[in-house]
Amino acid sequence: MIEEKGGSISASPFLFHVSLRPMDSQVLIDKALFERVVDRLAHQLLEHHDFSETDLIGLQPRGYILAQRIQQRLEELVPNLTIQCGALDTTFHRDDFRQREKHITPSSTLMPFLVENRNVILIDDVLFTGRTIRSGLDALMAHGRPKAVQLLVLIDRRFQRELPIEAQFIGKSVDSLDMQYVFVDWGDLPGSSQVLLLNEKPE
Repeated sequence: MIEEKGGSISASPFLFHVSLRPMDSQVLIDKALFERVVDRLAHQLLEHHDFSETDLIGLQPRGYILAQRIQQRLEELVPNLTIQCGALDTTFHRDDFRQREKHITPSSTLMPFLVENRNVILIDDVLFTGRTIRSGLDALMAHGRPKAVQLLVLIDRRFQRELPIEAQFIGKSVDSLDMQYVFVDWGDLPGSSQVLLLNEKPE
């Protein structure tokens, strides 16, 4: 099963992997580099936050997977550090919600805490047009008024922006064409995740 959102496609870690021909893709982040990118992002967050007043919130579904991996790495780097990590579904906050022909199945929102007067690291896998992030900000406000919000993404497709939204923490910036797709394969085993740039939409 493949899920598509904002010019990106992800494979769930619990579902089968898509078979891709080498000529159809290029590797943006290979399996060895993937873990190093997550490690670098975790270290960058620690440079700016001690997490006494900071929470991680991933946008469902793929941003939450990334948020959980970063949470795990942060807690490995700093013993006894406990970080709140939530998940936001943005389905009903999307500006194209009523324009889609296909039925959209929403994901779960998992927010057992409020973000009132706290710092929030909003996390998604791919920053494309910026519209998903905008919907995420709308959804976030239902859980309190944060002190500040920063954005962390694994991939920044920097030349496809339609809204004035930029990330403060970036795994990799990519120059790509509108017709191309970013495929994030989360893998189902440690060290098996990778990111590919596809030249066409897989079937």
